[in-house]
Amino acid sequence: MANNTTSVTASNTSARIKRGIIKFLEYFALIFASFVALLPIVSSFRISLETNAEYASTNAMTPPQNWLNFENYRQVWVDGDMLRAFLTSFTVVIVVVLVSVMMGSMLAYVLNRFAFPGNNLIRNLFMIATLIPGIAMQVTTYQIMKNFGLLNSIVGYMILMSGTDVISIYIFLQFFENLNVALDESAVLEGCTYFGVFFKILLPLTKPAIVTVAVLKGVGVYNEYYNANLYLQSNTWRTISTALYSFSGPFKSSYNIICAGVLLTLIPSLLIFLFFQKQVYAGLANGSVKG
Repeated sequence: MANNTTSVTASNTSARIKRGIIKFLEYFALIFASFVALLPIVSSFRISLETNAEYASTNAMTPPQNWLNFENYRQVWVDGDMLRAFLTSFTVVIVVVLVSVMMGSMLAYVLNRFAFPGNNLIRNLFMIATLIPGIAMQVTTYQIMKNFGLLNSIVGYMILMSGTDVISIYIFLQFFENLNVALDESAVLEGCTYFGVFFKILLPLTKPAIVTVAVLKGVGVYNEYYNANLYLQSNTWRTISTALYSFSGPFKSSYNIICAGVLLTLIPSLLIFLFFQKQVYAGLANGSVKG
């Protein structure tokens, strides 16, 4: 009897030790990941408070002399014309997100609900398109934009960024596959058209997918630099990414001012993600599992 009690006690102790080790590793991984994610932000904030003289004479570990020095933020806002850049970026994001959501959802609806020759081929072509680097197609894309007179045009930039987003199509595809086809059939029997089925019945049921696509696409367009710098070379249409580039040059770069601008541009996307993070997680989870 005593041996059984001893063995049970030893087993319980061993189980508690294992649970403690697992719990420690979980917390350590979370703390380490948080440290890695927050370190660039904290470092940027510290640098953004330094004057030009401080930045030139101190190292990365030296704290700023004045933690309330927000002159760099004022300078980047005024000299970088950030208000106009924010308005331009927000306009582009709203238009591109609306077009991308409508295009992605409609294409997914057609591919999922209608059987026609070439359906699988189109899906495979979308998959192949994701494997082609975007930079490899820039020569052709630039020639097309030039021939249509869309260079240095905000409308042309919106059209370019509103191109078919394969990720959004697949997110909507997974959502439509989880919706019973009986919904469509019942609506058609009641006299509803295919457009009515899509807009009145199916699209409202894909709100998590819409929010997921909108956030992912919106943040990507908001932070986009390469195409904005290539196709919007005029100072009339500067996005936030190209506005920050005005403080960088071949001879000198004001990284303390750039860090201040980076933190300013981070605030809108961070707030949007915090408000819609539940919908984003739900959309990614539901869109990745076929029910």
